[in-house]
Amino acid sequence: MGSNILQGLYTSVSGLNAFSDALDTISNNVSNMNTPGFRGSDSFFENMMDEDGTEVAGTGIDTSEGDIEQTSTTTDAAIQGQGLFILKDSEGNLYYTRDGQFEFNSSNQLVDSVNQYLVQGYSSTGSMGNIDISNLQTLPASATTSVNMVGNIVTGSSPYTVSDVTIYDAQGTSYQLTVTMTSASSSTTPTPTGSQSWNVVITNSSDQTLGSGQVSFDGTGAPEAGANEVTMTTTLGGQSQSVVFNFGTAGSLSGATDIPGTTTNIAAQVQNGNGVIGLSSQAFNTSGVLQLTYANGTTKAGPQLALASFADESSLQTVQGNLYLPPPGQTAQIGQPGSGSFGQIEGSSLEMSNVNLTQELADMIVLQRGYQASSQVMNVASEMLQQLYSSVQGN
Repeated sequence: MGSNILQGLYTSVSGLNAFSDALDTISNNVSNMNTPGFRGSDSFFENMMDEDGTEVAGTGIDTSEGDIEQTSTTTDAAIQGQGLFILKDSEGNLYYTRDGQFEFNSSNQLVDSVNQYLVQGYSSTGSMGNIDISNLQTLPASATTSVNMVGNIVTGSSPYTVSDVTIYDAQGTSYQLTVTMTSASSSTTPTPTGSQSWNVVITNSSDQTLGSGQVSFDGTGAPEAGANEVTMTTTLGGQSQSVVFNFGTAGSLSGATDIPGTTTNIAAQVQNGNGVIGLSSQAFNTSGVLQLTYANGTTKAGPQLALASFADESSLQTVQGNLYLPPPGQTAQIGQPGSGSFGQIEGSSLEMSNVNLTQELADMIVLQRGYQASSQVMNVASEMLQQLYSSVQGN
């Protein structure tokens, strides 16, 4: 009889221990309810010693998705669906996470903001490694080769100048040019019969002539074939460079025109060429590709995020820093966002914790009741033993 009472006492203690361990899991869930990408855990009970007592057999990760919220950080990323971001520490060890709080470090490499581990992804060639945009910080300079002249010019405006025409050499150095148009009828160069011609002179900021020529317009005011462009060839930045000043397609009124009775508003539109252009912003698209936007509005595709998945993600091993290690005996499957079973990326967003506070509080009440019941069993067993001992002493 006494042995059964003692066993009941020890069994109740196992219940107290098990409920305490489960409460620790709930406490961890609740304390991380605002941790981005955090996945809550559940405790699993099992009987022990031929049904004499209980214990927590282990915990499993809740793999359901948390809510996604937008942020003001363009390098933040959330996964809509299956997958884990891949991080690498300085020793080459790989970790996995749902937390997409990313930023670029001083070396222009993408890292997570919590641990400063390197985010893994694919380069433009398809090779996997660190996401590094060191070589994408600027767009290279290019030389100007074409300038379109558009608008109308009339004889009464002669001479007419178009100033502040900015062109670039191959090194990205800018030059200010001036285009001066003088009616051929008021110059020493004769005008062909039936045409209205203009002598064009192109000078630099030092008033040095870099190019010259003549353009002609027919009776409708449209440029004539063979006389609708002037080419400037000079040395800029130590290299020979030719720039074509195009006055429009012959017979068309879409470029420069010479229509009497209207105002003069001819202007220059530089078609190409630029200095070194810096990167202004970056953001992830749904495929996890980093879209780079430069100061002139040009966009360019950068590296792409890589995702990983495991056969049983509920068995992931939790480590500090909101990171996971692979489940024992499982190998990560690596892929691109939006391909296969992998989810898409939502840029400038973060996945919140998937902890359901209401459910956690309900589970806590159940544990509390279980703990109280086990404590009551221990008290009853203690009283029964005391009664037994008193009876033995009385006899």
